Amino acid sequence: MANHKSAEKRIRANEAKRVRNRYQHKTTRTVVKKLKATTVKSEAEALLKEVSSMIDKLAKKNIIHWKKAANQKSKLAKQVNALK
Repeated sequence: MANHKSAEKRIRANEAKRVRNRYQHKTTRTVVKKLKATTVKSEAEALLKEVSSMIDKLAKKNIIHWKKAANQKSKLAKQVNALK
């Protein structure tokens, strides 16, 4: 276990960040699933804007890799554009 006050604080801070990152990642995955299930183009376009923003935030914080973020956004945009 940690022997210094600063190490104990770092452990607490890391745990708080881990929980926050997991929450944000899981929330984004849920909204992506909702977008994939949407069949109405107007709803999908509104959701795509929200999802793209969430994915960019995850990539900015290195929760997901920036290339994975780009691939996800590209695939989702293709799917939305294919809707009628």
